[in-house]
Amino acid sequence: MPSRSEDPVAAALEHAAILISQDVREVAAANPVVLIDGGSGAGKSSLAARLVEHWPVTGHVQLVALDSIYPGWDGLDDGVERALEWILRPHGRGFHGTWRRWDWERQAEAESHAVDPALGMIVEGSGILRASTAGLADVRIWVDSAEPARKARALARDGDTYRPHWDRWAAQERRHTERDDPQGLATRIIRVP
Repeated sequence: MPSRSEDPVAAALEHAAILISQDVREVAAANPVVLIDGGSGAGKSSLAARLVEHWPVTGHVQLVALDSIYPGWDGLDDGVERALEWILRPHGRGFHGTWRRWDWERQAEAESHAVDPALGMIVEGSGILRASTAGLADVRIWVDSAEPARKARALARDGDTYRPHWDRWAAQERRHTERDDPQGLATRIIRVP
């Protein structure tokens, strides 16, 4: 297995996390919000995990992955609406938010999780960057990667669980990028090989 320095994807994500950390520091907020969007397999989750490691604000940062919120394989838009109502709007108003985890096996909502408005937050997932969410974020990231590379990474990660759903999920992502122009809303675009 190649080291991070030999792996071009890992190197790109590490460099991106450092740049985004600087962006967050420049916001000079006690509880900054970062949104990370991009297609499936682009590296959003890995980037978010690295950003947690490089978080420049004192205190704990909250990380919410939309994979835990989407209500099933046809739920990209519904998942984003849930994140907006349950997490982003309350946080922006200084209120505690509560989101419900989606249990993919049972196809039902599961336990609740709280979001503290006093703490910074990273929300990552396909579809999260759109006009309705952009104004609630201090730093907005679009992770760009070619579809063949994304598909290979996503299927290597999730295998047969994801394979039968790739096309229908990709269609929702295409609708999102065409309708919402997330790249145009981004404060930073990250290119991943």
